[in-house]
Amino acid sequence: MPADLRIYPSDSRDEGLFPSVADVPLATARWCARQGWPVHPLAPGRKTPAANCETCRQPGHSRAGCVCPSEGRWCHSFHAATLDQRRIDRWWGQNPQFGIGVACGPAGLVVVDIDAHATKSPGRDRILPGIPISDQVNLAGLTNGFHTIAVLAALRDMPSPADDASTLRVRTPSGGLHVWYRVGDSRSWQCSSGSSPGRALAWQVDVRANGGYIVAPGTTTAAGTYTPLGSVRRPAVLPDWLAQELERTGHLPALDVPAPRAVPPRAQQAVIAAGGGRNHTHSILASVLAPVEACGQVAEGAGFSDILNRAAYTLGGLVAASRLSQQEAEDLLLQTAAAARPGQNHRAEQIIRSGMAAGLKRPLYPGSVR
Repeated sequence: MPADLRIYPSDSRDEGLFPSVADVPLATARWCARQGWPVHPLAPGRKTPAANCETCRQPGHSRAGCVCPSEGRWCHSFHAATLDQRRIDRWWGQNPQFGIGVACGPAGLVVVDIDAHATKSPGRDRILPGIPISDQVNLAGLTNGFHTIAVLAALRDMPSPADDASTLRVRTPSGGLHVWYRVGDSRSWQCSSGSSPGRALAWQVDVRANGGYIVAPGTTTAAGTYTPLGSVRRPAVLPDWLAQELERTGHLPALDVPAPRAVPPRAQQAVIAAGGGRNHTHSILASVLAPVEACGQVAEGAGFSDILNRAAYTLGGLVAASRLSQQEAEDLLLQTAAAARPGQNHRAEQIIRSGMAAGLKRPLYPGSVR
């Protein structure tokens, strides 16, 4: 076996062969592609994408309809990422000075990018978005992303991703850390910046996912090399608790809210059984909300998003039929969802809004459902 290749015990098959830091970028690009991670060139010595061609650099040019990808050029950053070994051989064979970027979305990756920049911390409301930090809490020692992600993990009684030796971790030249995870389901996680006043997981903790890329391990820039830590070279599945935090902080697009479904038979039967009097409304609500409450008996799964969406749809129909007020329906749904899935209020609000809006268009009267 060549001296510049190592096999790690935690890896298997050909995917376990990982080029050493001394290897040429072409070997690293090939290795990434074998993992199913589409790659694209980075500018020599930098962590930014290689420059577009002259045509694509023209003002007003859009990647929509651009012929460059089909003609084998690397224009438009991670949108040009590929698994084609022939294209990879050509790109890095002819340009060995290129670095390697991995398109996170097509690769099914979520990378937690922990920064260690020496900057002043923001207001308390932006340290851990959505989690209040009392004025009585001393933040003097909280200076970087390693601290904030550790605090978030501690609040959930979980180890920090920075210490997760079960997955691929890559030390960055600036002293930060990339913690690589793979998506274990069909959810389309979105990127964020830890310094953003909008969507963010924690201060100085970025998220690389759909709509972004990450520098491949082994890539060398003018600042240094992105060096893998430990022996693990493959990403573990995104932990459930971390997925919940990403969901809570808005890292799912609105399109991921389940589409409104028809009122399920159980809800139809409840409405019919309740008759026309408002005194029976509580029995309708109990039946409709029961499946949402039942989700609280399991930590994850159980089709919670779909179940909550159906309940919201049904209550929207009851609101449209003047069986209860919209505010009352929304409050009941939010309370029930919060009890079943603590810490996911933002996601629950999205689902409830979607389901209620659809249900309001279809009044649900006792005896009229079919």
